[in-house]
Amino acid sequence: MEISDCSFQALSYSKLFNTYLADYQKLDSFYPHNPWNEDDISKRAANLKKPEYKESFLSALSAYHKELGIGKNQQESLKKLSQENALVVVTGQQLGMYGGPLFTIYKIITAILLAKKYEQKLGRPVVPVFWPADEDHDFEEIAWAGITGRADFKKIRYKGEGNGQPVSEQKLSSELKTFKTDIKEELFDTDFSQALWEQLDQFYKEGKTHIQAFAGLIDSWFADQGLLITGSNHPEIKKLLAPEFSQSIEEAEALFDAIEKKSLALEKIFHRQVSNGDSDLFYLSKKEGRVKIQKDKEGWKAGSSNWTTSQLLENIRNNPENFSPNVFLRPVIQDKLLPTLGYVSGPGELAYYGQMKDFYAEFDLEMPVIFPRLCATLIESGIARIVEKLPFEICEYGKRIEDLESEFIERTDTVDLEEVFKIWKSKLEQAAGNPLEVINKIDPTLDGTVGKTVAGFENELEKLQGRVHRSIKQQEEIQIKRIEKIKVNLFPDGGAQERAVSPVYFMNKYGLDIWQSLLKGIEREGLDLGKHYLVKL
Repeated sequence: MEISDCSFQALSYSKLFNTYLADYQKLDSFYPHNPWNEDDISKRAANLKKPEYKESFLSALSAYHKELGIGKNQQESLKKLSQENALVVVTGQQLGMYGGPLFTIYKIITAILLAKKYEQKLGRPVVPVFWPADEDHDFEEIAWAGITGRADFKKIRYKGEGNGQPVSEQKLSSELKTFKTDIKEELFDTDFSQALWEQLDQFYKEGKTHIQAFAGLIDSWFADQGLLITGSNHPEIKKLLAPEFSQSIEEAEALFDAIEKKSLALEKIFHRQVSNGDSDLFYLSKKEGRVKIQKDKEGWKAGSSNWTTSQLLENIRNNPENFSPNVFLRPVIQDKLLPTLGYVSGPGELAYYGQMKDFYAEFDLEMPVIFPRLCATLIESGIARIVEKLPFEICEYGKRIEDLESEFIERTDTVDLEEVFKIWKSKLEQAAGNPLEVINKIDPTLDGTVGKTVAGFENELEKLQGRVHRSIKQQEEIQIKRIEKIKVNLFPDGGAQERAVSPVYFMNKYGLDIWQSLLKGIEREGLDLGKHYLVKL
């Protein structure tokens, strides 16, 4: 495994993200802690208040883990978190099929390495935490896996039907068999294939919920690194959160203003990642699924359900399990439950955290340090070899394929073929002049024969020019096919590899322990979140 890097500026990340990496001071009014300043991070650790619900949450987590079927592997991490001065580094992601896209892995590796780093630096226990998006209901976003297959990149769909409820509660259907078959057809059989499918089949079974399958798989990959899996979609945990759910309704206007103020300021310079709304809660309706709660005249509504404010608050107090936080409220409840030193975010998450500084304050909290996640491109040996035959740097393949092809022609068209043959023909005509005069003096009747001979030379020259032209085109076509192959491997589906390709693809080719090897490789290299890693396998 050979590790190098390239600049984020060479890739298609947002202006806000690049500014956060390279010029944080321009954003310090949106984020309370500089992730590049070790003193700032140490101050966050020293000043962090004990979470209000930590002890009760730890108890509820045991029940949550038992329900997920991962209780045994999580005990050591729970024990570590129960220590009085323990901290956590949190990350999270949706419940993608077979582990989701690669960046799920990169988020977890980042959290693990940061936890190790700050445990040593601060002299306190620091636990890496993964928070699966167990409240999210967007089934279409999770129901696929990206495979760089035998011919091209394919986004293979799991054809089960979403029902509007949180995906975590929905069960895997018989469509799982077709999904698995479709992926296997795209993958070559390797020495690792059987072990891979045995592992996946252990967790992804018809009748299991998506959270049970996903959490079991992630637990099998990273439990031995001390990764603790947490979430909020559990009755015992929801009981703890009733005060925050109630506050989100009681103080809805103030919370709206807190988000809106920062959002307006942010979009003057960069962009607003997430739209603001009437409330930060969803209602979990048995008939209609997870429905946004909105203002309605003097009261509130969610789908066909209606309440006055007092009725809604009473419902929250009595049945908190029927309510669910939105994208802004979820981080707040996370930090009400956990002693969060920092959160590992992707570029999009980092942007919406920039809208939340004042929102946190409304809940008497301070936003944690927002660490960008590890970003990486995995380069297979076959791809690395053909990259060397072309004039582009690896990160340049993020451009459109049409632009790459045009630039290749411009960069490699060093010989003006037309001019070369034009000069050659001119010299041939000049060379034929003197012999023609001599032959005419000897025998004028041979003039036509000489002309035919010269014309034959020119005809052969034109044939040769055509063959050379075709040869150049063939060579260009070979190189253009190489460009297309590199593009589909490194930047499939028009975007970054880490956002499209499933971990299954690389595990099938390089073994089930590839993520442990990557973690160790990045650790040896030294984790630097300010660069995009290029990893040659």
